[in-house]
Amino acid sequence: MKTMTNDASQTYPYTMRLQRFLARSGVASRRGSEDLMTAGRVTVNGAVATELGTKVNPETDRVEVDGVPVTFNASATYIMLNKPDGFLTTMSDPQGRPCVASLVPVSDYPGLFPVGRLDKDTTGLLLFTTDGDIANQMLHPSGHVEKTYVAIVDGKLSDHELEPLRQGIVLDDGPCQPARCRLLGTSQARRIWGEEPAAATSCVEIIIREGRKNQVKRMLGAIHHPVLRLHRPRFGPLELSGLPVGSWRMLNEGEVGRLKSATAPSDERVGGAPPASRSASDGRAGHARCALPCNEHQQPRTRRQEKEDRRDRRH
Repeated sequence: MKTMTNDASQTYPYTMRLQRFLARSGVASRRGSEDLMTAGRVTVNGAVATELGTKVNPETDRVEVDGVPVTFNASATYIMLNKPDGFLTTMSDPQGRPCVASLVPVSDYPGLFPVGRLDKDTTGLLLFTTDGDIANQMLHPSGHVEKTYVAIVDGKLSDHELEPLRQGIVLDDGPCQPARCRLLGTSQARRIWGEEPAAATSCVEIIIREGRKNQVKRMLGAIHHPVLRLHRPRFGPLELSGLPVGSWRMLNEGEVGRLKSATAPSDERVGGAPPASRSASDGRAGHARCALPCNEHQQPRTRRQEKEDRRDRRH
């Protein structure tokens, strides 16, 4: 088979780097697409394309991965799932265990994949997309995208005990970035899980910008309060806001706009600030069948809560 190199003499009305084409088509992240190319698994017009500088014309060039044609996705798909307990964050499992792929319309949107992961026993917001660029930017440490978790932990946790997390606790794989955290009342726990937490437990909110494996569980375990239940109500500018457990919906236009703003370089944002929180005027779109019964509704953050967050950062 021929090998394709980046011929500077070839010019197209509209070209883009091949790895970006693959990422936009939902094949893999930008880095993952580069790995596919260097492994010789990508062809352009029948020629193997291994050079990372290779460019393609989305309208005229035929791109294949492992012999399967790739269709350029000019308008990406963005889906929010309220992940239930007991599902693996993977599109398939060789052992036949329940996977999140069974909860979202993968057949209607080829190339759909989850952005990051939640543990099998962790519930909450999981973003799916066909936009590899957005996925890479949401997960890359340089993006500083906030992930908000609410945990029920064993024992009575005091605010003072959270101080090591705010300073940047050191785990076995190195120091963590400082986390924003605060104690929550039983009403917040009841809204999420539908029941009062046990007497000898505490409810805490933690906001981090990293994505290490089991990071929140390990952080809280390091201060001797093991996690009993874990939920993610917000991911970057997105929040569940009443989406039932096991259900998914399309992001609306306002949410997609904030998602792109949150992953843009800071100098491209208005005033260099993160996007505003969701407003009631955004509306909803694409709500599907609920796979599991749920009566809980996650409430949007109030101004008072935002003030408390700012006060946490000062301490």
